[in-house]
Amino acid sequence: MTVNASRAKPRRSAIGIEEERAWVSFYRRAGKDPAIAAEVLAQLDSDPEMKREHLALYLCCRESLRLHQAREARNHRFGRFVRWLLGGLFIRFPANVRRALGRGSDLAAACLPEEHSEPATAQIQRLAKSPKVRAARAAFKAPSISEKPASPSADSAMVDSAPRAAQATG
Repeated sequence: MTVNASRAKPRRSAIGIEEERAWVSFYRRAGKDPAIAAEVLAQLDSDPEMKREHLALYLCCRESLRLHQAREARNHRFGRFVRWLLGGLFIRFPANVRRALGRGSDLAAACLPEEHSEPATAQIQRLAKSPKVRAARAAFKAPSISEKPASPSADSAMVDSAPRAAQATG
């Protein structure tokens, strides 16, 4: 017999086997569930001997919590982007369109064609308002364009002469 064969393997108790199964289960679940990882990490932090004994489980729990935190940050950024996008499409865009349509009346008025007036009429009105023309008119006592003749007989003479002129040519 050899030296190795003479030693008998120590038998593990049922409690030791179950304890080992529980630790293996923690190894598997700690990577997937951050709540379990946090609990195991708290337990391992409180007992330095267990932490040394199960260092791989400790590191696995730390990694699981770090990945969970990164996942939460990514989800938060994505949610903020979606809120910004939907707010732009359904809140800010319609408000801007409504504001632009509210200013549309000003735009429509600006697009209307200008009134065309007789250039001579505009010039006469400008000259009539000129102080030089008023002074000259006062000096000559000439009636202004907008004034009516002073005597009613001049109006009737012009009215009477119009039909006679028409009869003479006809």
